[in-house]
Amino acid sequence: MFTCIIGGFLGTGKTTLLMKIAGRCRRSGITVAIVVNEMGEIGIDGATIKAEGYDAVELPDGCICCSLSGTLQNALKNIDRDIHPDIIIIEPTGLALPHKVKELVRTSLIDSDRTVIVGLADAQRFDELMEKKEEFFRRQLHASDFILVTKIDLSNKDDINRISNELRAMHSGRDIVHVSAVTGEGIDEVAERILNG
Repeated sequence: MFTCIIGGFLGTGKTTLLMKIAGRCRRSGITVAIVVNEMGEIGIDGATIKAEGYDAVELPDGCICCSLSGTLQNALKNIDRDIHPDIIIIEPTGLALPHKVKELVRTSLIDSDRTVIVGLADAQRFDELMEKKEEFFRRQLHASDFILVTKIDLSNKDDINRISNELRAMHSGRDIVHVSAVTGEGIDEVAERILNG
């Protein structure tokens, strides 16, 4: 069993990507459990995921890398004991720091062979986030194993290349993958990277 943390700011497309990856796993015979963390009391993302027939645990109304850290660890232990899936996909709130979530996975005593962090950067809002939330944005992506530039179907190639170059400069050594949930571009590559390490 291994874990995958899909991190990124609010609205970057985490849930959409999660559903695409989970679907790819299901078609390959890989069992999936999903942990979704939302700040509000009503779990829209969790309801959507459950409606698709996945084993999903919702951790609403708090952040799993701080106020709900113990709740996350208990949820992971319960998933490991009751479901023992091939992969646990964790979608933290858009305000979480994925490297802190990874530390909690390591200390939860579940039988996880490895933990992959996939960082998402929204091509549509990249410049705005860099202007208003640069320090947080950098911290949120810094521990990613690779970074996705999402929503490329809504951006021109020049902007996508510029954003990719800025991300490479900020996070040297990280591969950048361009994805679109609408067209499916890059999704197979992301799934292969997650599943095959």
